[in-house]
Amino acid sequence: MEAVVGQRRVVPAELVRPNRSQPLPVNRVPAPETRPAFLSHPRMRRASPISQFALGAALEAVGSESSDIAEGALRLGILFCAFTGSVNYSRRFYAEVLTNPAGASPLLFTETVFNAPASHLAAVLGSTAIAYTLVGDQGEFIKALALAAQWLDEERVDACLVVGAEESDWLTAEALRMFSPDLVAAEGAAAVYLRREPSAIELTAVSEPYLYRRTRGRTEAALRLGRSFGRGDGAGDLLCDGLAGTRDEVAEAQAWSDWNGGRISVRSLLGEGFAAMGGWQSVAAIESLRSGCATRGIVSVVGGNLQAIGAEFQFRA
Repeated sequence: MEAVVGQRRVVPAELVRPNRSQPLPVNRVPAPETRPAFLSHPRMRRASPISQFALGAALEAVGSESSDIAEGALRLGILFCAFTGSVNYSRRFYAEVLTNPAGASPLLFTETVFNAPASHLAAVLGSTAIAYTLVGDQGEFIKALALAAQWLDEERVDACLVVGAEESDWLTAEALRMFSPDLVAAEGAAAVYLRREPSAIELTAVSEPYLYRRTRGRTEAALRLGRSFGRGDGAGDLLCDGLAGTRDEVAEAQAWSDWNGGRISVRSLLGEGFAAMGGWQSVAAIESLRSGCATRGIVSVVGGNLQAIGAEFQFRA
């Protein structure tokens, strides 16, 4: 948020690619000054970085209500979103399989499962309610917000935690450069905590997921997303888009070319966070409402391979 508010681009670190002399740029999560207490939990001792990032964001979002969850006084639903998942452990495990299948470590395998972070979240928080993992592109976090709202509306849970997280590895960093050479891969997490009770900041709408098809390409999907939220009136309207000035963003840039309100381009500052991207954009919108910089925040996510989708948050005085 310091980078977003200050409009300061994160300075990439260098990630060494085996058998390559040229390192890959990645935006890394800074090492904590002190070891987080949650890392001493038995479930977190061998957990992958993606699970550590997810739990750190989740605890910050839930705040003081974590004790109510652990005591069973509050039914917490968990929705974890991933794109690449625990790629660190996957790369290590499959390298062992290729080297010697009989000696591949079963301790590594459990962390390759996409649902591992959600399992860790539920275990550490002490939640026994429903927990799902959604795998998709950058827009999956927004779909998770809609599903969380449905769970709350149906009273399946008292509160719902939506988390998106990714970890850095040379596999994803190099793959991103093949498709979007101007983008820098980023690791980290974002979490949004939803309750049924009225609040000063509310999730007021989630658009349809405009899927990419043979009959509806990315550009048309992005345009339909843009039309679903209007053009903004300039007085308190904020758009948190996914632009970073790269050549593969023509569809989203065209969809919001006549937006009349304020704008924050989170990807241009933080890098490509994959499943965490929609979460970072949502948090930027929420924090802008909380600080009084806007009264209505629109999140626009034109995903890499699946959908264009958006959400609306509003400040209620």
